Amino acid sequence: MNTFVVAVSMVTMAVFSNAAPGHHHMGTTGASMMDIVEIASGDPRFSTLVTAVAAADLVDTLKGAGPFTVFAPTNDGFANIPEDDLKDLLDNKEQLTKVLLRHVVPGKIQACDIPQGKTEVETADGEKVTITREGNNISVESASVVIPDIMASNGVIHVIDAVI
Repeated sequence: MNTFVVAVSMVTMAVFSNAAPGHHHMGTTGASMMDIVEIASGDPRFSTLVTAVAAADLVDTLKGAGPFTVFAPTNDGFANIPEDDLKDLLDNKEQLTKVLLRHVVPGKIQACDIPQGKTEVETADGEKVTITREGNNISVESASVVIPDIMASNGVIHVIDAVI
C-alpha cells in the first residue's frame, strides 16, 4: 500500500471517530487529544477533504504545531462541486492547495471568539474571507458552520456545509 493511501486512511479514521457532535475531543487530557489531521482522518464525513489534503501535500502542515482554525467542508459540501470540476481540482495541485488554504486561518478561533456581525480574517494563503455571526449562526463566506469547535491538539475545526 503506498504512503498516500496509508495517510488518507489514517486521516479518515481519526476524523470519523472524533468529529461527532458532542464528541469534540478524545480523552480527558490535552496529552491524548488528536491533531487536526487525525481528527479529519477518523471521520468518514471528511473523506473527500482528507483525500484533497493528501493530494495537496498539506498533511504535514496541518499536523504542525499551529494553532490553526480549519473550516472543514464535509463530503456533502464537496458534492456541490460538479464531479468533473472536482476531479480537475484534485488533479491540479497548485489550485487545490490554494482552495484548501482558503479554509485555514492561522491561530485558534473558537465560536465564542467570533463577534456578532461580519469579521474579515486572513487565511493561510493570504486571502481574506468574511465570517458572519448572527445570533448563534455562524458562516464563512457562503458556507454555514454546522458543527463548531471540534478541539484538536493544534487548533480547532469548524465543520462547514460547502467549499468556500
